[in-house]
Amino acid sequence: MGGTMTAEALPEASQLRRDDSTWPVPPEDGYTVDEFFTLDLPPHTELIDGSLVFVSPQRKFHTLAMYLLEQGLRLHVPEALRVRREMAVVLGRRNVPEPDLVVVKADGEGGLRQTRYQAADVLLAVEVVSPDSEDRDRDTKPHKYAAAGIPHFWRVEMSGEHDRPAVWTYEYDATHKTYVSTGVHRDRLKLPVPYDIDIDLTAIDTL
Repeated sequence: MGGTMTAEALPEASQLRRDDSTWPVPPEDGYTVDEFFTLDLPPHTELIDGSLVFVSPQRKFHTLAMYLLEQGLRLHVPEALRVRREMAVVLGRRNVPEPDLVVVKADGEGGLRQTRYQAADVLLAVEVVSPDSEDRDRDTKPHKYAAAGIPHFWRVEMSGEHDRPAVWTYEYDATHKTYVSTGVHRDRLKLPVPYDIDIDLTAIDTL
């Protein structure tokens, strides 16, 4: 994800024109969820603490890692769950991140016009780290996902001499309301939660 638009208001102004493009001017306290979904924004824009975060161009690794993990997650997904990519998740009044992948409860599904999921419907959030999103994916987002009670979080990074995915896995600790590390997975991602998962991470070489 790319740069952040800070929540700084301009006096008696509702729009800012720059290079013949119209940009919304944030309210003094930042955007709320309801305001965020009324804005005409570039695809995959996120709302973090009331500020807008825009997408930057992604490396090929990002696309291939997302595809590999999505296919692996779909392979044995239970009937009661669904795998979705790049869908907004409402965490609170001023936070709407868009994880690269989520596993959600089937009963949280709406129609084909659905634009978001609620945090309570999400079992797993996955973030593939990009150079410009390291701080958000390693720190900001995991804290917010944990605060919202999402049971599982994966952080995926390019690693090793072959630039393959390494996956850091975490589970929610309800007592401390934070994530606890459950391991780092290279070459193979094999887990029993949130359901039986077995993904050959070296298969990215063939994509």
